[in-house]
Amino acid sequence: MDRALENHTSYIGRPASELPTPSLIVDLPILRRNVDTLHEKVEKLGIGFRPHVKTLKTLEITRLMLAGGKHRSIIASTICEIRGCMPLVKEGLLDEKILYGLPIYPGALQDLVKLRENVRILLLVDNEEHIDILEKSGTQPWDIFIKLDVGSRRAGIPANSIALQKLVERADRSSAVNINGFYCHAGHSYAGRSMDEAQKNLETEISSVLNAAALLPADRALIVSIGATPTAHVVEYLKANIPSNVKVELHAGNFPCNDLQQVSTGLVSDTDQAIRVAAEVCGVYPERNEALVNAGVVALSRESSGYSGFGRIIGKPAWAVVRLSQEHGILGTNESERVAENFKIGQRVNLYCNHSCITAAAFYVYFVVDENDIVREAWIPWKGW
Repeated sequence: MDRALENHTSYIGRPASELPTPSLIVDLPILRRNVDTLHEKVEKLGIGFRPHVKTLKTLEITRLMLAGGKHRSIIASTICEIRGCMPLVKEGLLDEKILYGLPIYPGALQDLVKLRENVRILLLVDNEEHIDILEKSGTQPWDIFIKLDVGSRRAGIPANSIALQKLVERADRSSAVNINGFYCHAGHSYAGRSMDEAQKNLETEISSVLNAAALLPADRALIVSIGATPTAHVVEYLKANIPSNVKVELHAGNFPCNDLQQVSTGLVSDTDQAIRVAAEVCGVYPERNEALVNAGVVALSRESSGYSGFGRIIGKPAWAVVRLSQEHGILGTNESERVAENFKIGQRVNLYCNHSCITAAAFYVYFVVDENDIVREAWIPWKGW
């Protein structure tokens, strides 16, 4: 068993500097501030909010994102996440529809049918074959979002396409589905590097879902769901003429944590990053001006950002994780600083990661610290698919 998980309660009340390495540390004051900031923007706009639970995958952060029941729906990327959230259904905090975040496929349907006995489930479709699958399943009708591709080229049917019009017509005729609305995710907005780019992506999102909604009668109540963490950061600039039959909701998942990818967009700062990885220096190599830490691919991932390397050393901005192998990370610099003057064997270092969702997935326990860097809680994430 993972040593940190096996002994996690013993670290509560102790300084983060005493945690085993590598460990994932969550700065609760920063995380709360990030969540509150987005909640305030959503409330000011008067739109709905559907948090994505994919990043930290815990009851604790999901409660915070739901604001104690002010928001009552989520999106989940895995069946495991939906199962993990079931206690919130029993608590009465989660009584709206849970959106399963992949286009529906036969292998997931049986589990979702079972889960639907206890909670309302909403599905994504982006192909007429999805309607075929649901019609042949013999189950009760499903509420669906039709997913649009607005530039990320991941999932979704191209916005403003003939194929979209045909899918809408097919779904509207089918007795197996009820069109709840239209959904898009601007995943490509992570590559943006300015507020202007984020705002343009936000404009594309809202115009695409509203154009899709116009394919249905104007008296049909619909929800249009937009968002990605970069566009969520600028959601206060949302400007559109919303028809009276349409309700707008925002979805986002990474926003409580942030990471170097988010900092790269220019929309948040270093101090808005709520998670870090504690690692330890295992070797120092003056001849090549590098050091070795015990956090490699498995702890940090090979995700990239606008910064070079695979992580940055907090407090030492000239240094980065420049190479990785499975359990090894190599610290290096392009500047004139010397490794022997910065690192010693046994020294602890804290690393910002490129993508908090992927990094968090490597750890079996998250150590949650207060403003004094004292561990106050240990959160256990849901694992599996």
